[in-house]
Parts: sequence; C-alpha cells; structure tokens
Amino acid sequence: MAFDIREYTRNSQGVKWQDLPLDEFLDNPLPPETLRTLRYMCDVEYHTVCYLRDMLVTPSHKDPDVTAFMTMWNMEEFWHGEALADVLGIHGVSVDYDHLKAVRLKMGWRDKFDPIKQSMLANIVGVDFVAVHMIWGAANEWSAITAYNRLAELQDHPVLAELLKRIAKQEARHVAFYATQARERLERSKKAQKLARFALRKSWGPVGTGVMAESEVRHVLGHLMSGPDGRRAARIIDGNIQKMPGLAGLTIVEDALDARAIPA
Repeated sequence: MAFDIREYTRNSQGVKWQDLPLDEFLDNPLPPETLRTLRYMCDVEYHTVCYLRDMLVTPSHKDPDVTAFMTMWNMEEFWHGEALADVLGIHGVSVDYDHLKAVRLKMGWRDKFDPIKQSMLANIVGVDFVAVHMIWGAANEWSAITAYNRLAELQDHPVLAELLKRIAKQEARHVAFYATQARERLERSKKAQKLARFALRKSWGPVGTGVMAESEVRHVLGHLMSGPDGRRAARIIDGNIQKMPGLAGLTIVEDALDARAIPA
C-alpha cells in the first residue's frame, strides 16, 4: 500500500506523554543501566536535526514528498527527545541545550565536514543517491522501533512501557515512508541497488554511532541486543533489509553486534 504523504503531514503531531502518571517513577524508579540507555536514546532523538541538515545538501531535498516527510519527521523526533528528557529529569538526569551543544562540539571537524562530504558525493551520484538515503533511513527506523520495544520488554515498567509504545508507533509510520520510498527507488535502478548495498555494508553503524561515544554505543547494544532474544531481534531487522531489491544477504545489524563482541 502506498504511503499517503498528505494524510501524514495533515495528522503529524508530537507524541503525547503529559497524561501519563510520571510520578510513579518516584516510587518505582528506573535502574542505572536503563537510565543510561534512555539518555542515549534522548540524545539521538534530539540530534535528528543534524540528519535533516545533511539531507538538505543532497538531491533528496528536490523531492517534495521527501522534504514534506522530513519536516514532520524532524518535529516528531524532537518531541520524542522531550518526552524522554522528562523521564530522565524525574530521575535527576538533566538534558538541556547546553549538554546537546557540548555533544555536537565533541564531534569536532566531523560535524563540519560530513555535510560537505555528503553533498559532494550525493551530487556526483545524482538521483540514485535518494534510494541510499531512503534505505538508510529505513534501517535506522527499524532499529529504533526494535530498541524501544526491547527496552519496554526488558524493563517491564508500566509507565515507561506506555511511553515507549507511543514513540514506537510514530517510528512505525516513519519506517513505512522510508521503506516504501526505498523499495520503489531500488526496483527502478540497478545502480541504486549497488550503491545502497555498498553504503550499508561499508558505512552503516547503529543509530547514534559517530554522535555518541563508542562506550555508550556498546552499552546500549549490550543492554538491548545481547542474548538469544536480542540476536533474534537483530536478525529481524536484517531480514527486513534483505527483502529490499538488490540487498539479499546483508547482515549489517548482526555484523555490528559481532564487531563489538555483543554476546548472542
């Protein structure tokens, strides 16, 4: 079924969490390892604007459906960060804009050079680069949904589970757009298939890689994706990617876990 971009943009709104009984966290607080994972997720959601920035210097910005979606997507991801920041705040973990600025400053020259590098590469490749952008986004959103659902299962906290369920529901709409666009564009172009396969195999990393410290990436992967259930979840993500035209056999998520020695 085709993704209805007009319906999506008309109905897009920030995730609702103010109605949840957040005071329950005072009597039933989250453990340190969960707070550490939530902090990672919160930071990544707030940094979505950087991905939007990078997209705007590529041929993707010329497609009206893509730009309409990305505008709403960026807004929804921002409110995911706000919701998670409220939960963290109740636990005494402050996430303010000075902190976010410091995270970006730590990226140093990469934060300044990456948009230039991506712009040059994308404009040399041309319109087929949009397919790479779309399948990359789909891989990230499949990963995000899995992460939120895994954390809800592992923690088994009713208020946290409801919040993560609401966020994951919005992420599911995001992946619907990315996956629909990716499939259509990959079906049309063998060149796009080869580019996407090469980019995912050589350059893809778990969401937050390059923004967050590698120690934090390892913590989150170990917390959410270790053991048989975590490995099974990783294979489902890889399976979704493998169903795309030209991408059979890719195991980028499992490869990322193996590279960091996350136990299966």
